[in-house]
Amino acid sequence: MTWLAKPRLHHPTLPCNAIGFTRRDYEGKISTLCAGCGHDSISAAIIQACWELDIQPHRIAKLSGIGCSSKTPDYFLGQSHGFNTVHGRMPSVLTGANLANRLLTYLGVSGDGDSASIGIGQFVHAIRRGVDMTYIVENNGVYGLTKGQFSATADQGSVSKKGVANADSPLDMVTMALQLGASYVGRGFSGDKRQLVPLIKGALSHRGAAFLDVISPCVAFNNHAGSTRSYDHVREHNEAVNRLDVMTPRAAIELEQAPGSTIDVPQHDGSVLRLHKLDAGYDPRDRIAALNLIQQRHARGELATGLLFVDPAADDLHGHLRTVDTPLNALGPAELCPGAAALAKINAALR
Repeated sequence: MTWLAKPRLHHPTLPCNAIGFTRRDYEGKISTLCAGCGHDSISAAIIQACWELDIQPHRIAKLSGIGCSSKTPDYFLGQSHGFNTVHGRMPSVLTGANLANRLLTYLGVSGDGDSASIGIGQFVHAIRRGVDMTYIVENNGVYGLTKGQFSATADQGSVSKKGVANADSPLDMVTMALQLGASYVGRGFSGDKRQLVPLIKGALSHRGAAFLDVISPCVAFNNHAGSTRSYDHVREHNEAVNRLDVMTPRAAIELEQAPGSTIDVPQHDGSVLRLHKLDAGYDPRDRIAALNLIQQRHARGELATGLLFVDPAADDLHGHLRTVDTPLNALGPAELCPGAAALAKINAALR
């Protein structure tokens, strides 16, 4: 599929948003992820959210790290600015870009391996500094690119495809974001587009650090010790002229869930994900109540989904630093180098 390009021509009857763009204008390249991967559903939700918000594609900067999730920015917003960083370093690069040009809308896409392990320090400081961004973690609990090892968000006691139980305690990215001061925090499920699209729209419209933890099931991997179809076994027993891996297509998991309800969602591997959608009367402005709700639902084996917390009056990093309204990359020598007299005045004030 990687050599196929999407047609450039659009059907003339496709609906346009208020600024004249069709939904196709917000798409990217054809996905190379496994058929039925929840990450593709998240990409579709991002496309829908940006189209409905009437955002000009070239006004968005999308950044990612390393992993299945960090490949997805190639599959949406093909007319936007993009930067794929090294493993776990997306938050730092996004922070620097945001400081240089505050006029863009920043979207950071990461995974539970990229953000909860090697990049956890980067995640912590970007959130606590209140960088104006939408930070999406596509959370599947495994390292999908390396065949399903447990990630730091995998629940204790969960069992891998080869039957090994996870003995480690999990990290809850939502709880961490709340404790670090994120001013917009939500959790969604990749199969519930009706809920996910508004969550993303709210995050993109929010000023400050907006964090979304999106549960996104990994549909297929089979490259463990003992498998006769693993890379290692084939290399040892065959003189391969190509290195291929075949994933059986599976349907994406989708659902309809009423507000305030709790439902069990069977996964492809036979496990069950229990989701509790927040009631329509839930007040997301209480940080402590949000933390309590997350812990209460976790004790019942449930994941609370919806907008968990928002601070409508939140400020961002530029407000904290009191930077000028003009983007820093647009300032000239006169503004950046005011001269020896100005430097002497600053030094005198520090004595």
